[in-house]
Formats: sequence, structure tokens, C-alpha cells
Amino acid sequence: MKDVQHHSQAVLSDLDDLLARATTELRGRVGTDGLIDPALLEEQQHAAHALSWLATYVTALRQLHAWSLRVNGPVEALIAQIGFGEYLTQIAGGIPMSQTEFARLSDLGVEWHPSDEARAMMAGNSAEARAELAALIAHGRGAATVGASGLDEDLEMIRDQFRRWTDDKVVPHAHDWHLKDELIPMEIIEELAELGVFGLTIPEEMGGLGMSKAAMVVVSEELSRGYIGVGSLGTRSEIAAELILCGGTDEQKAHWLPRLASGEILPTAVFTEPDTGSDLGSLRTRAVRDGKDWLVTGNKTWITHAARTHIMTLLARTDPATDDYRGLSMFIAEKTPGTDADPFPTPGMTGGEIEVLGYRGMREYELGFDGFHVDGANLLGGVTGQGFKQLMQTFESARIQTAARAIGVAQSALELGLDYALDRKQFGKPLIAFPRVADKLAMMAVEIMIARQLTYYSAWEKDHGHRCDVEAGMAKLLGARVAWSSADNALQIHGGNGFALEYRISRVLCDARILNIFEGAAEIQAQVIARRLLG
Repeated sequence: MKDVQHHSQAVLSDLDDLLARATTELRGRVGTDGLIDPALLEEQQHAAHALSWLATYVTALRQLHAWSLRVNGPVEALIAQIGFGEYLTQIAGGIPMSQTEFARLSDLGVEWHPSDEARAMMAGNSAEARAELAALIAHGRGAATVGASGLDEDLEMIRDQFRRWTDDKVVPHAHDWHLKDELIPMEIIEELAELGVFGLTIPEEMGGLGMSKAAMVVVSEELSRGYIGVGSLGTRSEIAAELILCGGTDEQKAHWLPRLASGEILPTAVFTEPDTGSDLGSLRTRAVRDGKDWLVTGNKTWITHAARTHIMTLLARTDPATDDYRGLSMFIAEKTPGTDADPFPTPGMTGGEIEVLGYRGMREYELGFDGFHVDGANLLGGVTGQGFKQLMQTFESARIQTAARAIGVAQSALELGLDYALDRKQFGKPLIAFPRVADKLAMMAVEIMIARQLTYYSAWEKDHGHRCDVEAGMAKLLGARVAWSSADNALQIHGGNGFALEYRISRVLCDARILNIFEGAAEIQAQVIARRLLG
């Protein structure tokens, strides 16, 4: 650990200089008179996204270094050593943005000549180090995380509580829910409400627990480790509560937030449309005045948990003269929860299920609105034209929470892969005895900790009132990639059995895949980060 700490500060300073040079170089390519030209930025999209990944790695390594100063132990020392070694090597040679796309410094028109300190750290990801870490992971089988989280005692107590609850109430049943495409049982939702999950970060004076975003991350991590659907139930309430807290009137806050916090009402987010995807500014669902109220007409898609919820945070166009974000408004639209026989009983609203690979516990729906009634008092903030701005205010928290879900899914993959590697015998010895299997497990543990620390950092920034859209975006970008690679490698450890539906890793792989798409696809996430970096 001391060797990493000794060298890392100088190496991080060198990386800051590299990032500054890359940013300046790209800014010159895409800017005119100090302003970013959107057409040039699109033309340089690969380079722009390479810059985002470079910045993500630099920030992640800085947080890995900060974590290494707070913890102590052989597992932590190896994670820091291997993590710096691998990520520095990738910065020099190419950061994987996907399986076939790499962020290379040559894309950005810069070179990096690693210092002696950097080269010494790059050598830290050795076969011997990975073997030692894998052996320690095997010895600590069943631990809450591989390596100390670096969080305070209160947050670790929260983790322990939710880990035990998840192991008892979710893990034994989640795979069956997935295979049968069943909704998460209402008893689980009721217990989550009793545990305070839906009001975790809502202020106490508004009926919530008033806890930090860091607590929300820990809870989301542990619930998602059991089943991403259970971890995602809180996302609906987090988005709705943020919308109302940031943009609602005093009356709306007083009316809705206590009921959200208690779980009395369940919300769903109704934003995406069939032909818009990530381009929310161009959506066409319209809301027209009907006296003091509104009538909504249009179509929405990929609406999670739509059938049995009570309210929809619904984005619609209230100014027909516009075709961009300026004419959008947000509504708190009330509906009647459905049943299996009649999922959408509210007049003016229809829907159908979208069958999906994974992320099944709440189900996805297409919705149709035809003169759907919304009470005039439920226009968020009481002002039209603010919907897109109100939605943007929620993205920091939503992406932090999504990064936490990714860590939980990755942790689940690591635990399943480790159990199989220890229990499965081939050629007279357990799978973990083979270096390529041990390597997979070691690198999963390293990358999960890096993504975890980046996510904790973004939550810390949010908790301290700092703008953190870039940090939250980086956490989500890296966390989603780590979840997918962890699930893929854990399935590989299972071999042919991993391809069988009866094995839980097949579900985890399907669940992991959505993380690179929802709450901002990886490409959109990288684009947003790049725009902020370039100014």
C-alpha cells in the first residue's frame, strides 16, 4: 500500500496534465471563437467520448488513491496496486468503451510518456498480485464486500441491515420471479416501505428519513445485489421525490412527499416516447387545457412499473408552437393501480407489456393516452414550460442511484462466480486454482471497488451541495461497464452451466445489460460528460 501511496500523487498530477492537454486539443477541433460547434462535436464524437473515458479514469484513480489512504490491509493494498497498474496501462494503450471501441490518446492528438513512477505502478498488475488477491478473496468468502468500503460505521451498519434482509427475503426468490416474469410481490414492497426505502432521502419534516445520498447508495447496492428489480423500486420514488422537492409548490410537497415516503403511493416515471429515445426535447405527447385541468394525448414507451403504481411523473408538451425542450411541462398524473386482469383501468389510458431479457420484476410497458385527465393542481410547480429543466435537476441523483445498482449487480456476479469457482472441480482441483479463473475474480473485485469509490464520491459531492452531474455521469458510465464485464466473466467461469436458465448467473447477465442503456445510454452519457469538460 505504501508504494502505491508514495507514487500515486505524482502520477495523478501527471494525469491531470494529460487530461488538460487532451481537453485543450479537442476544444481546438470542435470550437470556434471559444464556443463549441455542435456539428464539429458530432464529427469528433469518438474523440469526445475518448476524452470522457479518460476523465473518468483520472477521476476514478484519484478516488482509488483517496480510498487507499482511509483503509489498511492486504486485500486493500492489492486492490489499489492492481487497480492503478491496470488503469494506467489502459490509459497508455487504450481504454475499452465497448467490446470493439477503444479510447486511445492518439484519438485526442496527445502523447503520454509515463514517468518512472507511473511505470513502476503499471507493473503492479502482475500475475503474482492477482493470484494473491484471488486467494484472499477465496479465504474471505461471504464477506459483505471484497475490501473495506472506507465508509463510516453508521453507513456500514445500514449495509449490514440491508444485506441480511436481502439475503433473507430476496436472494432465495429472485431467480424464480425472473424466470416466471412475475412482479415483485407486494409483501416485499410493503417491507421496503416499513424499512424506509421510499423515503430514505426525503427530509424528515416531509415524512422521510432525511438520510444522505451516500446512504441511498449503500441501500441500493445491497438491494440490487439481491435483484436489480428490488433495488430499482427505490429509483421510482427517488425520481418523483427529487422532482417534487426541486420543482414543486409548497402545497405539492406537503401533499405528495409524505405519501411517497411511506409507500402509500407508488410512482412511475413517464418520459420516453417511441420515436424519441434519448432525445427527450423532441417528444410529442401533448397536454391541452380543459378549464383548470389538462387532457393528455400521446404515446409513451419503456415505462417501468406502470401498471400498479398510483402516480406518474409525466412529461408532455403544453406549448404546441414549440418543437424543443422549451414547450415541455411536468405533471403529477394520478391513476388507479391495475390488476393482472385489468392493468390499466383509468379512463383515457391503455397499455401493453414489453417482453424483456432481464430487469423483469416491475415489467416494462407501452402506454397510450387519449384525453387522459390530469388535475390542474398537479402541474409541477404550477408553471408551464419548466418540465425539461425540472427533469434535468433529478439526473444527478438518478445516475448516482443507477451507479449503485450497477455495483450491486456486479457484486452479485462476483459472489456467484466465486462460489462456483470454489465448488466446481475440474481435472482434480477447484476452478479457482486455474490462473485465468483467478484472474477474472481478482479483476472483478478491483473494478467493483474502483466503481464503488467513484460512486461514493459522487454521492458525497451531492450531499455537500456541489454540482456533480459530471461525477454522477462518470460513476454511471464506469459502473455499467463493470457490471456487464463482471456478469460476463462470472458466466464464463460457469462454462456451459452459465448458459442454462436454471443458474442465477444467466439472470444477472441479462439484468446487467440494461445498465448501459437506461438512465442515459453509455454513448449519451459520454457525450454529456464531454460537453461539460469542453465548456
